[in-house]
Amino acid sequence: MAFEQTVLQAAGVQNGHIHTIWLVLLYICGVMYLLVVCFLVWALWRARKARHSAPNPDAPGMSIGLYAWIGLVIAGLFGITITSFAVDRAIFQSNQQTGLVLKVTSQQWWWTVEYENDDPSQTFRTANEIHLPVNVPVTLALSSPDVIHSFWVPNLHGKQDLIPGRDTDIHLQPTRIGIFRGQCAEFCGAQHANMALFVIVESQQDFDRWRAGQLQAAHEPADSMASHGRDVFMTSACALCHTIRGTDAGGMTGPDLTHVASRVSLAAGTLNYSRGNLAAWITSPQGVKPGSHMPKVGLSPDDLQSMIAYLDGLK
Repeated sequence: MAFEQTVLQAAGVQNGHIHTIWLVLLYICGVMYLLVVCFLVWALWRARKARHSAPNPDAPGMSIGLYAWIGLVIAGLFGITITSFAVDRAIFQSNQQTGLVLKVTSQQWWWTVEYENDDPSQTFRTANEIHLPVNVPVTLALSSPDVIHSFWVPNLHGKQDLIPGRDTDIHLQPTRIGIFRGQCAEFCGAQHANMALFVIVESQQDFDRWRAGQLQAAHEPADSMASHGRDVFMTSACALCHTIRGTDAGGMTGPDLTHVASRVSLAAGTLNYSRGNLAAWITSPQGVKPGSHMPKVGLSPDDLQSMIAYLDGLK
């Protein structure tokens, strides 16, 4: 799976503005640093050449150099201030555009993503993935029910904290198709490092096709083995924590699994999606992600393989 996670490759309007001020800071501070190094080398060379003569602080060249340096520092600080003001204004203006609205809830240690709509039949939930159409402004309403988390997809925008009891939001407008990795950027417990999410930016047509698929209920099992796996799932503790739309499983504690096999990862980016990794995650969640809240469900080998066959068909 190829993805990007870097602030240096802007893929959104907001991060494009942030990248501008980063470049200005880099160039100004880089020039200042080089000048300081050059002056230091020059001073050492001059001191060595005139070791036995006393320096003259009142020399015209010294005064001119000092005034020039002060002026350069003031100009640099003024440039940084103006750029910062302009970038803040540009980000504010880009945030005023309306478009797609999503609700993102942080959990320990995964993400719930809800695509809201005035029509309840057009609302659905997924986990650890955000699909967005390219060049469309998006508002993410952020909330946390447990501890402080921080939403950060560096290619698209800066960081935004999710604080229990306080609703926040962040605005994105992706400008480039691709898969961009995000990360919780605020220490939130034992598995903070394994709390990733993926923003998948695609064309409007591909997004509409994906959304239409997500609105569908889970597919019926393709064969007897998958049918048995569905029965195992429904009669185990799994159905108490997870939702599979179109079935009796309506748990809200864990991620919605209606289309779990279409996702790029398991356990919030801890594992790439595959049948083998799915089996490992179900068999030993504490072995894969110690401290996670997913309990181990005791299954016989046959029941496990049947459940894997069923879940792998949920696309």
